Amino acid sequence: MKTAMLIPALFVVGAVGAVGAVRTGRPQAPAMVPAADYHQHLFSPAITDGGKTRPSITAKDLIPLLDAAGIRKALVLSLAYQYGNPNRPPVENEYERVKAENDWTSAQIAAYPDRLYAFCSVNPLKSYALDEIARCGKDAHLRRGLKMHFGNSDVDLSKPDHIGRLKAVFALANRQGMAIVVHMRASVTMKREYGASRARAFIDDVLPAAPDVPVQVAHLGGAGGYNDPGADEVMGVFVEAIAKKDPRVARVHIDVSGVAGLGDWRPRAALIASRIRALGVERVVFGSDGAGGPNPTPQQAWAAFRELPLTEAEFRTIAGNVVPYVR
Repeated sequence: MKTAMLIPALFVVGAVGAVGAVRTGRPQAPAMVPAADYHQHLFSPAITDGGKTRPSITAKDLIPLLDAAGIRKALVLSLAYQYGNPNRPPVENEYERVKAENDWTSAQIAAYPDRLYAFCSVNPLKSYALDEIARCGKDAHLRRGLKMHFGNSDVDLSKPDHIGRLKAVFALANRQGMAIVVHMRASVTMKREYGASRARAFIDDVLPAAPDVPVQVAHLGGAGGYNDPGADEVMGVFVEAIAKKDPRVARVHIDVSGVAGLGDWRPRAALIASRIRALGVERVVFGSDGAGGPNPTPQQAWAAFRELPLTEAEFRTIAGNVVPYVR
């Protein structure tokens, strides 16, 4: 019965398409848009100090931005780690505020269960980090994954104690089946060294602690704009590991949020494209980062990304990539 009812509907769609073809003289190809935006943020009233530091952005605000780009889904990364940012003045009741921010993100995306997915976040060096990850793992809307921002947590991959802490965090996420998104770029504010040696430490010492879950490296290894020689060194190490079929990077994905459309990126367009191609377009996912301020909207970010010297087939592969944690 259901199949019979579908036939007329399909005929109508086909007929409309045929009429359109007659009027325009050619079939209208569907627009190429990403399956999802894999790097988005919401900005709560608490994190923006009631809108004083920047406008708040809720899930209700994000949905129209995605619609304007034709993007169906988005991965929302909690900003709770900001309360543990050592580059900012300390806050009272820090852990309580981290929990509240993660819970706010969970509540926001709960209103759009078929559109938005959320990862909780935490500074991995904090004494409460493991407790918060364990708590997030029990939340129906946060248990998909964990976001860490090495720059805003002042993680230094040359320090054995930091490596040890990261191994414990990655191992717990792995046990709970939580995918991981990592902003690897070390602190710009603190002028921390960043380059090939840090990438090797990450691959050699940290990644093996989470062998069963996907790990997404943000911003093509940089902090946006891809104007950092250290970030290109990091990507060079990943390219080498991928070329050697190193099993430790088998589940690694790279997001391209902030590499095009932010700052003076066009002089590096050829370099960005070459790195994407060397990594393998099948493991690269689109992201636009949180909208507002200097950041582009999803629509603007995709338009800028389309300016890179990649082929239509490569763009189509990246647009269609779907990872296990956004399904």
